[in-house]
Formats: sequence, C-alpha cells, structure tokens
Amino acid sequence: MEKPSLAIEFCGIRMKTPVVLLSGCVGFGEEYTRITGYSNQEVGAICLKGTTLEARLGNTPHRVIETPGGMINSIGLQNPGARHVIEDIIPRLDLSETRYIANISGSSIDEYGEITKLFDDSPVDAIEINISCPNVKDGGAVFGNDPEVSARVVEACRKATTKPLITKLSPNQTDIADSAQHCIDAGTDAFAVINTLMGMSIDIEKRRPVIGNNQGGLSGPAIKPVALRMVHLVHQVCKDHNIPIIGQGGISSAEDALEFIIAGATAIGVGTALFNDPLICKEINQGIVSYMEKHQINSLSELTGTLSLNQPAPATPACNC
Repeated sequence: MEKPSLAIEFCGIRMKTPVVLLSGCVGFGEEYTRITGYSNQEVGAICLKGTTLEARLGNTPHRVIETPGGMINSIGLQNPGARHVIEDIIPRLDLSETRYIANISGSSIDEYGEITKLFDDSPVDAIEINISCPNVKDGGAVFGNDPEVSARVVEACRKATTKPLITKLSPNQTDIADSAQHCIDAGTDAFAVINTLMGMSIDIEKRRPVIGNNQGGLSGPAIKPVALRMVHLVHQVCKDHNIPIIGQGGISSAEDALEFIIAGATAIGVGTALFNDPLICKEINQGIVSYMEKHQINSLSELTGTLSLNQPAPATPACNC
C-alpha cells in the first residue's frame, strides 16, 4: 500500500493537507509562518484575520481570557481595513507556500458585497463570509442568526465575485441545517462550521464581566461536542450538493480531526490549539496518516462523512434526566 495522501481538493482548490489555520489565530499569516519549526507542508490553507471595509480599533480590553477547556475572545474585528490588507499586506505574503483565504465581515449587506468585490480583484484563493461574529456590537451576530438574512448576505457576495465563497455559520441559532440550506440556495460554495459560542466570565471580586465587551466567543475543546453535532447536521444538507465543510471547534489532536472528518468535514480548522502549541499541525497530520495506514485508507475523501448512526432509540427528553 502506498503512503496515504493528506492532499485534498476544496472548492477546486488543491491543498497539501486538510489543516486550515483559522481566522484571527495567526494574524494575516506572516506572523505565524516566521515561527521556528514552521513548515508549509503541514498547512493546507490560512484564513486571514477578519477584515472589514474600513479600519476598526476593536473592543476595549480585556479581549481574551482563558477558561476551563478553552478561551473567550472579544477582539471586535480590529483590522486596518480591506484596502490596506489588499494593497499592503497581501503583496508581502509568499503566496506559493500555502493557500490564503480572506475573511470578511460587514455592518450591512451592501458592505459585504462591496468588500467582496475588493477581494475579488486580489490573489486570495477564496473568501470566507463571517456572518456570525459574536463579539461585535453591530453586524455579524444579527446576520448569522437569521437564515433569510444570511442568505441575502451570501447572495450579495455571490454577485460580487467568482471566487469560492465559504460561509461561516453561527452555532447560536435554532436550526443550523436550515440556515445552511438557505445559504446553498443563495450561492455559497462551502461552509465553515462552527464559529464560536457565546460565553461570559465574571470577576467575583469586582462582580463585573472580565471581558471588556461583557461577553465574547468561546472556543477550544469545551465546544467540540457541539461543533461535531453541527458539522454532522450541516453535512446532511451538503452531501447531495457536493458542498464541502471546514469542520472546526476544539480540534487539538489527530483524534479530534478524524472525528470531524468522519462527521462530514472535508477540511479541519485549527485555531485555539495554536495558542498552546504553535506547531501542533505536524502532530495532527502525523496522527491522521497513522490512522489511514492502520485502516488502509488511501485518500481522506474515503473517510469524509462515513459516520454510521446508532439505531434510533424511542424519543426521550434531550436531558435524559
């Protein structure tokens, strides 16, 4: 048997591995690629830091706090604005070492369309639509929690670009599968599932929230079971349309990554785990290859969406009390 291949195709984009470094966790990429020990052979794609049309200063501190099983962040989309990213930052990136995905957010549907048009003229490989940022006072959270509004955002972006569109879905909604279907109908090419969950941490001495914005996005291992379920639900909608998914939410090992792939993810997003171990991607990839060798799997496409559900039990309350 030949050595298993980690290479995947995602919306027509060839990636060396299924590992995608998530937006906000590695800056615009060049900050991360300078780390001693980094190898571009371990990373399939890098999502650029979330970008808005105009520059933003972001939220007041504290912006990040460690929590049991993860962290809460409320950066507030601090960024220099789309034009600066396109004209000054992207030209400094080594576009040959990996794939780059823009991550965009807006305060209106028109703004989403405008910023998409700007990135359409850039060399990025794809555009991720952040309709579900939970830590911005206007925009994202509202769009991401309403399937019809989400679809309108996707539709506006679709009209503005021929590049692949990846819609980042919010877990803070009633029916994520319904939202996915609306976005497919509007023209999305792929999904990132999921964004962070809403969370809070309280300073008991001050009796005030620790995060300056009061609440923020919870990420890390604590959200993995929720993310896995939602990847499975979205995959049920996507599989007949050949719509790929970046599965993300608490991945910090090869075993985590394999669970997401089995649940229906084509690629896997790594974010919070990088803060603990910046070189964890190599460990994840090696673990995936070992699993593939053990089970005589040549390509990850053979594994994607192969989850077999247990025989349904009689209806019981969700809490099983």
